[in-house]
Amino acid sequence: MKKAIFLTLCVMLLAAFGLAGIGEFVLVENGSFTMGDTWGDGYDNEKPTHKVTLTYNFYIGKYETTFDEYDVFCEATGIVKPDDKGWGRGSRPVINVSWKDAIAYCNWLSEKEKLPKAYDSNGNLLDKDGMITTDPSKVVGYRLPTEAEWEYAARGGNKSKGYKYSGSNSVDDVAWYDPNSGGMTQEVGKKTPNELGIYDMSGNVWEWCSDWYEGYSSSAQTNPYYSTDSSFRVNRGGGWESSVMSVRVASRDDGSPRSTRDYFGFRIARTLP
Repeated sequence: MKKAIFLTLCVMLLAAFGLAGIGEFVLVENGSFTMGDTWGDGYDNEKPTHKVTLTYNFYIGKYETTFDEYDVFCEATGIVKPDDKGWGRGSRPVINVSWKDAIAYCNWLSEKEKLPKAYDSNGNLLDKDGMITTDPSKVVGYRLPTEAEWEYAARGGNKSKGYKYSGSNSVDDVAWYDPNSGGMTQEVGKKTPNELGIYDMSGNVWEWCSDWYEGYSSSAQTNPYYSTDSSFRVNRGGGWESSVMSVRVASRDDGSPRSTRDYFGFRIARTLP
């Protein structure tokens, strides 16, 4: 009964804070998980495994951000629309967008909904008062998920069944990747969702995260966000061109914040107000 009341209140909050009108979002409730290569057969950059605790609830996009959604931003701001490689736009995930492009989209959404922006001009996270913060729970506006949030959501949050891919141990059930993608992106939401009802967190496009890319520590962490300036930002999930290893929930990669590729896209998140 309490659970039902909580979920009803969350739906009301979605509408009250504008989320209901911006794509579709899934609530991810707080909890703890082991981050990294929990199966022992992954890449070195997925190690060491470490305990992560998220003390706050957040919303994450049910789908990757699509061309339909991103093109509205381009038209509203006068920027050039990204190339779709001739594969089609519509409900395919937007591609050829850099990390800088992705956070500009997030800030535009926040301004549109009269929310405090999540990023400053240097890509730092901002709290409700516009002050730089390293605590994602203090950020009000739309943003990219942190790397920890991304993996927690991909694993199914507190409903996780321990799958290697996001929603299944059978990769073809949940992922568009090199053997089955036809050499291009596919429309979002056509594969099986994960335990939380989120689609395409394995495959289709690599998704930008808020964090700078850094190596893992074995130390337990609470609400982690890697804010130390380096050369690359994190991207997650693998893409249409990826091997089966790269679409596992623990797989991670990086890219220059200004890089655009036909396999780089993103999905958005927001801390529960």
